[in-house]
Amino acid sequence: MNLLPGNRARDAADPVRTRLVATGAAVLIVGAGLGLRIVTAGSVAKYGGDALYTALLLALFVVVAPRTTPLRAATVALTASWAVEFLQLSTIPAELSGRSTIARLVLGSTFNAPDLFWYVVGAAAGCLVHAALTSVPRRRRGEAVERSRHA
Repeated sequence: MNLLPGNRARDAADPVRTRLVATGAAVLIVGAGLGLRIVTAGSVAKYGGDALYTALLLALFVVVAPRTTPLRAATVALTASWAVEFLQLSTIPAELSGRSTIARLVLGSTFNAPDLFWYVVGAAAGCLVHAALTSVPRRRRGEAVERSRHA
C-alpha cells in the first residue's frame, strides 16, 4: 500500500475503471450520509457527516483525476473541506444557505472548529481506502506473473 507519488499500481491503473469505482464510492458515501442522518442524531450525525463530506470530496476528485495518488486526493479533499469551513467565518455561506438547500448542504452556514478534526478523519479514511483499492491491481499482476512462472 503506497500512499506517495510514483505508485506503480496507480500508474498502471485503468482510468475508466478507477472513475467507475470512485463514482460508485461517491454514491455509497452519499447514501451513508443520508442513512446516518436517518438513524442517528446529534454529534454522531453531525461529525460523521463531516467525515463523510471530506470522503465524498476525495472520491469526486478521483473521478476527475483518476491517476492521482491517495495522499494527493486526501490532501485536495481536506484542503477543500477546510476552505469551506473557514469561508463560514464570513456571511457568504449563511446568506446562500438561507436561499438554497443545496448551498446549505455544500457550504454549511456557521464555523465550528471541531469540524476541522472530523475532516481529517474523513480524509485519512478515504486515503486508506483509496490506497487499498489501488494496491489490488499490483497484487493481481503479481499473482499472474507467479502463475506464469509455475506453468
